[in-house]
Amino acid sequence: MKLLLATRSTHKAAEVVRIFETAPGGGPRVVTLEDESVPWSAVEESLEPFETFEENAASKARYFAGLTGLPTVADDSGLEVMALDGRPGVRTRRFAPLERYPGLERDDANNSHLLECLRGVAPAGRGARYVCVACYVDPRTEDTVHFRGEAPGRIVVRPRGRGGFGYDPLFLDVDTNRTYAQLTSDEKHERSHRGQAFRELAAHLRS
Repeated sequence: MKLLLATRSTHKAAEVVRIFETAPGGGPRVVTLEDESVPWSAVEESLEPFETFEENAASKARYFAGLTGLPTVADDSGLEVMALDGRPGVRTRRFAPLERYPGLERDDANNSHLLECLRGVAPAGRGARYVCVACYVDPRTEDTVHFRGEAPGRIVVRPRGRGGFGYDPLFLDVDTNRTYAQLTSDEKHERSHRGQAFRELAAHLRS
């Protein structure tokens, strides 16, 4: 089957394609919004107004499924830090006030802001988890299903590694004592929140 991945992030698209490629039994043929020539619209900026990952993922999936008529998956992912009462959560991508970090790209500003928020917090108090909720919508059958993945970890005091994206240089996988930016891509997919959620989706589609 052809499955539309509703994201504008090339990093996320590459991860999902690789997760499906390595999933037991394989996965669907993934196409992106660019593959389907879906032009960007300002409406997309208002598709994630909700307070849960599930609602935001469903909002995006339903919008693009309705726009294209294709079976569609969209995910909402984020970082929850225990010392910050679960923040940034659904605000993960827009956590940092950019005016405080002139000249920094969004990911670098977010990482700098997170470290500032945790200044003085001991390693034992830096527990965190990555969360991914993938929502699958089939406009032909009105089938809507959610798949949730979670990965526990800890926030380190300074960035480590050059791989990954987002908060990966700060997110420590305790079992390997390496950040997600230090893991190989396949190691990351095996352990990550996104890997869990999309492998469950692949199994659902096979069944």
